[in-house]
Amino acid sequence: MNTPVNAPVDATANTPADTFEELHGHAPEGEWAAPGRVNLIGEHTDYNLGFVLPIALPQAVRAQARRRDDGRLRLWSAQGDGVVADLAVADLAPGSVPGWAAFPAAVVWALREAGHPVGGADFRLESDVPGGAGLSSSAALECVVAIAYNDLYGLGLSAPELALIAQRAENDFVGVPCGIMDQMASMCCRPGAALHLDSRDLTMRQVPLDLAGAGLALLVLDTRVKHDLGDGAYAALRAGCERAAALLGLPALRELTPAGLPAALPRLPEELRQLVRHVVTENERVTAAVAHLDAGRPAALGPILTAGHASLRDDYRVSCPETDLAVEAALAAGAHGARMTGGGFGGSVIALVDAPAADTVAAAVTTAFRAAGYAAPRTLTAVPAEGARRTG
Repeated sequence: MNTPVNAPVDATANTPADTFEELHGHAPEGEWAAPGRVNLIGEHTDYNLGFVLPIALPQAVRAQARRRDDGRLRLWSAQGDGVVADLAVADLAPGSVPGWAAFPAAVVWALREAGHPVGGADFRLESDVPGGAGLSSSAALECVVAIAYNDLYGLGLSAPELALIAQRAENDFVGVPCGIMDQMASMCCRPGAALHLDSRDLTMRQVPLDLAGAGLALLVLDTRVKHDLGDGAYAALRAGCERAAALLGLPALRELTPAGLPAALPRLPEELRQLVRHVVTENERVTAAVAHLDAGRPAALGPILTAGHASLRDDYRVSCPETDLAVEAALAAGAHGARMTGGGFGGSVIALVDAPAADTVAAAVTTAFRAAGYAAPRTLTAVPAEGARRTG
């Protein structure tokens, strides 16, 4: 068992005041950042080889790092417990690292499993991506470590290749059978655009998204309901989709079109029909959303978002009372559309609003939460931002 070792660091000093030099005894070689993401539309479609349309957030995981030659991986996070996780790279194995350190350790393991002869490194990590909010804080953590290792060890891997490494890390080391969207969004998104990604062949296109120019804003309403996608619910959904595809004789549900739904659904057990209906209609919603953006109609995304939420709530059944209330309150306050974003079971809701009404909509959701006895949601405005990059 590769257990993190407490380094000689003040365990109460869990603040950004802990510099890289104080933690590791020398200066970093560089600095990197990888963002969280908001998915506009295309939920639970990536592991069915379908379409997604995410944007990167300004909020990111930031890393300072330095290569080590002794095979040790030393990790410290400003959001952690104030101690340095000190791991032997050669001993990394699935299940060997507890807590948050599993995510960066997983990336190093995945690089080695892919044949890249990487060794140790020192890291100082800091994040302003809300955790457990459906904004891919874990993928951002994986991707910042991947891009730092790519530079530190001169691997020469492309952004999509690094995203695949990060996905394998989460799938096989952490144990969450996620699709590729989160890692591709963190690695490949660009400012002022949404990433139209085909999860089957990883072809992608940057679709211009100028919300401010259209007088719009995209609110992110973090319900503060935490989800744990490693608890089996996510895996069960994916397994159900794969079983349905197999019963229909398809390599993936991506291959089923809306026109084929009426004939396909009666061939499936009742418990799988709703999953299939969501995936097929969600792919169509992504296609429709891209068409509206290409035509310069971003406000037309509103009804698509709302329809996507209804599908996640009623067919995929991954919503919860808090996310449903946030959607209902945002719509009642004048939002063009709203839906939960992320894997589900809590997390965040996005609402497309007229920019002057953003504060009003946010206040209405807060009031509705207070009346229901829920903690007030955290609110931020999503602006399409830059993907993973070196910053220093």
